Amino acid sequence: MAAHRGEDIVRQLLARLGEGFSIADAVAIHHSARVEPGAVLRGPLVVGPRCVIGHGATLRGGAWLEEACTIGPGAELKASFLFAGMALAHFNFVGESVIGRGVNLEAGAVIANHRNEWPGATVAFRHEGATIETGLPKFGALVGDGARLGANAVVAPGAILAPGTVVSRLGLIDHGVPPDLR
Repeated sequence: MAAHRGEDIVRQLLARLGEGFSIADAVAIHHSARVEPGAVLRGPLVVGPRCVIGHGATLRGGAWLEEACTIGPGAELKASFLFAGMALAHFNFVGESVIGRGVNLEAGAVIANHRNEWPGATVAFRHEGATIETGLPKFGALVGDGARLGANAVVAPGAILAPGTVVSRLGLIDHGVPPDLR
Protein backbone atom coordinates (compact mmCIF):
# COMPACT_ATOMS: atom_id res chain seq x y z
CA MET A 1 0.00 0.00 0.00
CA ALA A 2 1.96 2.98 -1.21
CA ALA A 3 1.10 6.17 0.60
CA HIS A 4 -0.42 7.52 -2.62
CA ARG A 5 -2.41 4.29 -3.09
CA GLY A 6 -3.64 4.53 0.49
CA GLU A 7 -4.64 8.11 -0.20
CA ASP A 8 -6.52 6.97 -3.31
CA ILE A 9 -8.40 4.33 -1.31
CA VAL A 10 -9.36 6.83 1.40
CA ARG A 11 -10.52 9.32 -1.25
CA GLN A 12 -12.80 6.60 -2.66
CA LEU A 13 -14.14 5.90 0.82
CA LEU A 14 -14.76 9.63 1.37
CA ALA A 15 -16.94 9.69 -1.74
CA ARG A 16 -19.13 6.87 -0.37
CA LEU A 17 -19.69 8.03 3.20
CA GLY A 18 -23.20 8.01 4.55
CA GLU A 19 -24.89 10.62 6.68
CA GLY A 20 -23.43 11.82 9.92
CA PHE A 21 -20.06 13.06 8.66
CA SER A 22 -18.76 16.59 8.35
CA ILE A 23 -16.32 16.85 5.45
CA ALA A 24 -13.83 19.65 4.80
CA ASP A 25 -10.50 19.58 2.95
CA ALA A 26 -10.78 15.79 2.39
CA VAL A 27 -11.17 15.19 6.14
CA ALA A 28 -14.39 13.46 7.22
CA ILE A 29 -15.28 13.37 10.91
CA HIS A 30 -18.34 11.54 12.16
CA HIS A 31 -20.61 13.68 14.35
CA SER A 32 -20.14 11.24 17.28
CA ALA A 33 -16.32 11.41 17.12
CA ARG A 34 -14.37 13.68 19.46
CA VAL A 35 -11.28 15.58 18.29
CA GLU A 36 -9.43 17.40 21.06
CA PRO A 37 -7.88 20.82 20.49
CA GLY A 38 -4.39 20.76 19.01
CA ALA A 39 -4.85 17.61 16.95
CA VAL A 40 -3.57 17.84 13.37
CA LEU A 41 -5.78 16.16 10.75
CA ARG A 42 -4.60 16.14 7.14
CA GLY A 43 -6.70 14.64 4.37
CA PRO A 44 -7.56 12.38 2.96
CA LEU A 45 -8.83 11.07 6.27
CA VAL A 46 -11.95 9.37 7.61
CA VAL A 47 -12.62 9.42 11.37
CA GLY A 48 -15.50 7.08 12.07
CA PRO A 49 -18.23 6.99 14.70
CA ARG A 50 -17.24 7.26 18.38
CA CYS A 51 -13.53 7.72 17.64
CA VAL A 52 -11.44 9.88 19.95
CA ILE A 53 -8.42 11.86 18.74
CA GLY A 54 -6.26 13.23 21.55
CA HIS A 55 -4.53 16.58 21.94
CA GLY A 56 -1.42 16.87 19.79
CA ALA A 57 -2.13 13.74 17.75
CA THR A 58 -1.28 13.85 14.03
CA LEU A 59 -3.19 11.86 11.40
CA ARG A 60 -1.98 12.16 7.81
CA GLY A 61 -1.18 10.54 4.50
CA GLY A 62 -4.47 8.78 3.85
CA ALA A 63 -5.86 7.20 7.01
CA TRP A 64 -9.15 5.49 7.81
CA LEU A 65 -10.53 4.79 11.29
CA GLU A 66 -13.53 2.48 11.34
CA GLU A 67 -15.30 3.14 14.65
CA ALA A 68 -14.54 3.54 18.35
CA CYS A 69 -10.81 3.96 17.65
CA THR A 70 -8.67 5.99 20.03
CA ILE A 71 -5.60 7.96 19.00
CA GLY A 72 -3.97 9.27 22.15
CA PRO A 73 -2.15 12.54 22.80
CA GLY A 74 1.02 12.98 20.78
CA ALA A 75 0.45 9.85 18.68
CA GLU A 76 1.06 9.88 14.92
CA LEU A 77 -0.83 7.83 12.36
CA LYS A 78 0.30 7.83 8.74
CA ALA A 79 -1.37 6.17 5.75
CA SER A 80 -2.97 3.38 7.80
CA PHE A 81 -6.27 1.58 8.12
CA LEU A 82 -7.60 0.93 11.64
CA PHE A 83 -10.51 -1.35 12.40
CA ALA A 84 -13.05 -1.01 15.23
CA GLY A 85 -11.85 -0.53 18.78
CA MET A 86 -8.17 -0.06 17.92
CA ALA A 87 -6.30 2.08 20.46
CA LEU A 88 -3.00 3.95 20.29
CA ALA A 89 -2.16 5.16 23.79
CA HIS A 90 0.08 8.21 23.55
CA PHE A 91 3.39 9.01 21.87
CA ASN A 92 2.98 6.15 19.37
CA PHE A 93 3.84 6.03 15.68
CA VAL A 94 2.07 3.78 13.19
CA GLY A 95 2.95 4.10 9.50
CA GLU A 96 1.56 2.42 6.36
CA SER A 97 -0.13 -0.41 8.28
CA VAL A 98 -3.37 -2.33 8.51
CA ILE A 99 -4.45 -2.83 12.12
CA GLY A 100 -7.21 -5.24 13.14
CA ARG A 101 -10.11 -4.89 15.54
CA GLY A 102 -9.47 -4.44 19.25
CA VAL A 103 -5.72 -3.96 18.91
CA ASN A 104 -4.03 -1.98 21.70
CA LEU A 105 -0.67 -0.21 21.64
CA GLU A 106 0.61 0.96 25.02
CA ALA A 107 2.52 4.24 25.37
CA GLY A 108 5.50 4.68 23.08
CA ALA A 109 4.92 1.56 20.97
CA VAL A 110 5.96 1.98 17.34
CA ILE A 111 5.04 0.24 14.10
CA ALA A 112 7.88 1.40 11.88
CA ASN A 113 7.50 1.84 8.13
CA HIS A 114 11.07 2.35 6.85
CA ARG A 115 14.38 0.50 7.19
CA ASN A 116 17.46 2.68 7.53
CA GLU A 117 19.67 -0.42 7.72
CA TRP A 118 18.81 -1.49 4.16
CA PRO A 119 19.26 1.72 2.09
CA GLY A 120 17.18 1.68 -1.08
CA ALA A 121 15.50 -1.63 -0.22
CA THR A 122 11.79 -2.19 -0.46
CA VAL A 123 9.75 -3.91 2.26
CA ALA A 124 8.96 -7.60 1.93
CA PHE A 125 6.89 -9.92 4.15
CA ARG A 126 7.26 -13.60 4.93
CA HIS A 127 4.01 -15.49 5.11
CA GLU A 128 3.58 -19.27 5.22
CA GLY A 129 7.08 -19.79 3.84
CA ALA A 130 6.63 -17.40 0.92
CA THR A 131 8.25 -14.01 0.45
CA ILE A 132 5.79 -11.30 -0.52
CA GLU A 133 7.51 -8.30 -2.06
CA THR A 134 5.58 -5.04 -1.68
CA GLY A 135 7.81 -3.09 -4.06
CA LEU A 136 7.43 -0.19 -1.65
CA PRO A 137 10.15 1.64 0.27
CA LYS A 138 7.68 2.21 3.13
CA PHE A 139 5.24 -0.30 4.57
CA GLY A 140 4.62 -1.07 8.22
CA ALA A 141 2.85 -4.17 9.46
CA LEU A 142 -0.28 -6.27 9.19
CA VAL A 143 -1.64 -6.68 12.71
CA GLY A 144 -4.38 -9.20 13.51
CA ASP A 145 -7.43 -8.63 15.69
CA GLY A 146 -6.84 -8.41 19.43
CA ALA A 147 -3.06 -8.02 19.29
CA ARG A 148 -1.38 -6.17 22.18
CA LEU A 149 1.88 -4.21 22.04
CA GLY A 150 3.50 -3.29 25.34
CA ALA A 151 4.98 0.10 26.15
CA ASN A 152 7.93 1.05 23.93
CA ALA A 153 7.66 -2.11 21.84
CA VAL A 154 8.79 -1.88 18.21
CA VAL A 155 7.35 -3.71 15.22
CA ALA A 156 9.73 -3.50 12.26
CA PRO A 157 8.58 -3.01 8.67
CA GLY A 158 7.32 -6.17 7.03
CA ALA A 159 5.95 -7.87 10.14
CA ILE A 160 2.76 -9.86 10.31
CA LEU A 161 1.25 -10.26 13.78
CA ALA A 162 -1.31 -13.03 14.08
CA PRO A 163 -4.58 -12.34 15.89
CA GLY A 164 -4.08 -12.23 19.65
CA THR A 165 -0.31 -11.70 19.49
CA VAL A 166 1.16 -10.13 22.63
CA VAL A 167 4.42 -8.18 22.34
CA SER A 168 6.10 -7.52 25.69
CA ARG A 169 7.17 -4.09 26.86
CA LEU A 170 10.39 -3.09 25.08
CA GLY A 171 9.88 -6.07 22.75
CA LEU A 172 10.97 -6.19 19.11
CA ILE A 173 9.16 -8.01 16.33
CA ASP A 174 11.10 -8.19 13.07
CA HIS A 175 9.93 -10.48 10.27
CA GLY A 176 11.50 -8.40 7.52
CA VAL A 177 13.30 -10.03 4.65
CA PRO A 178 16.78 -8.62 3.93
CA PRO A 179 17.38 -7.78 0.26
CA ASP A 180 20.11 -10.43 -0.08
CA LEU A 181 17.66 -13.18 0.97
CA ARG A 182 14.92 -12.43 -1.55
